[in-house]
Amino acid sequence: MDADWPVVRLGDFCTKVGSGSTPNGGANVYLEKGEICLIRSQNVHNDGFKPNGLVYITQESADKLKNVVVEENDILLNITGDSVARVCLAKNEYLPARVNQHVAIIRPNPEKFDSRYLRYLLVSPTMQNLLLSIASIGATRNALTKGMIESLEVCKPPISVQKSIADNLEILDLKIDVNTQTNQTLEAIAQAIFKSWFVDFEPVKAKMAVLEVGGTAEEAERAAMCAISGKDEATLTQLQTEQPDAYAELAQTTALFPLAMQDSELGEIPVGWGVELLKTFGQIVCGKTPSKTQSEMFGQDIPFIKIPDMHSSMFVVSPTEHLSEIGAASQIKKMLPRGSICVSCIATVGKVVITTKESQTNQQINSIIPKFRFYTSYLYFYMLTLEKMFHDLASGGSATLNMNTSTFSGAEIVKPSVELLKEFDKRVQPIFREIENRLNQNIGLSELRDTLLPKLLSGEMDLSQVVEVVDEMTV
Repeated sequence: MDADWPVVRLGDFCTKVGSGSTPNGGANVYLEKGEICLIRSQNVHNDGFKPNGLVYITQESADKLKNVVVEENDILLNITGDSVARVCLAKNEYLPARVNQHVAIIRPNPEKFDSRYLRYLLVSPTMQNLLLSIASIGATRNALTKGMIESLEVCKPPISVQKSIADNLEILDLKIDVNTQTNQTLEAIAQAIFKSWFVDFEPVKAKMAVLEVGGTAEEAERAAMCAISGKDEATLTQLQTEQPDAYAELAQTTALFPLAMQDSELGEIPVGWGVELLKTFGQIVCGKTPSKTQSEMFGQDIPFIKIPDMHSSMFVVSPTEHLSEIGAASQIKKMLPRGSICVSCIATVGKVVITTKESQTNQQINSIIPKFRFYTSYLYFYMLTLEKMFHDLASGGSATLNMNTSTFSGAEIVKPSVELLKEFDKRVQPIFREIENRLNQNIGLSELRDTLLPKLLSGEMDLSQVVEVVDEMTV
């Protein structure tokens, strides 16, 4: 493949480069539902468009932003703040849309540039480093101007080559999307079990309903077995005949649920369960940021988790920053082992993740190191149910949310029996492992995607080699 392709000025091959603005009234005019989306920087990520926090505006507001109408396959680029340089493609499913002043639209001439190719180019490590570098020039806050974007020098292969490159890199992205969607389904399955057992108390209530109408204890157990397994009586009887071991295991699980409810500080809970402070489940740790004036504190050794790392998955597998061994050792008491639960407690409150390696966090995150390994799965899902409570605890009448370590430690949560917690963990651990495996696979796919493009553009690899590598990775 010929690597002597021209390097051109991006602005010379675009029909539009420009950002939007915030409608008059700001957040007060945002709608939770509507026909016209307002895309903000929080929706634009290097791994794709994220609808979380997407807001809508009225037709009247949209008409005032008619010069920033978003079209399918427009390239959206964050141009201010901490998220500067993040880039993605506009998706048809979120149109019609406008952008605010923190997001720029780049619309290349389709006869000269394939939008997908250009997006891959802009998200490549080399171009990201360049964008971050020029964004930090001469300002207290990172910013990219229209002139900076238009002046970017980009490699311009023939349009047919651009399309071939994009087609192959897109295969990797599609595999990443499938893994992500599968993980969301898997987590939903585990969360449904948690909700049934520990929020709605369905097995306990199934037993109570039978007993209240004069049913026997055996009938009550069968009703709870149906609730736990999702099977009706006929299917349960078939299971008893054809898979007696599985039936016996289900019966043992069912026996762990009480027959009645009792009052508690948190409302009605099953008899025999307690209400305890979060700190009784393990050690509470508030994170800390080492001095950034000492460059030796940061490196590639220990994952350093911040709130932006907590938005995409239940596990943190690839935080944006790492500490050096020196930096981690300087605050060794902040070290979190694998399986710790991290909860965001300042500004964005109530995000929850699980560590997959020894890690540390910054001071905006409080964490719990579970006393027992089997606490991890229960605590993760329980923390998710407390997002509103954490938000209320953090408000304290202040405009800036801040839930201190003492308040976090003193949160009250329900404590089921140890045997039931072990059984729950046993059921969901295979799901957790599959989710983590797919996340790690996505890291490998992303790294491959980001390394293939420079090799193609330099001539180190040709398209036939890329096709072979992509086929091997996506089998």
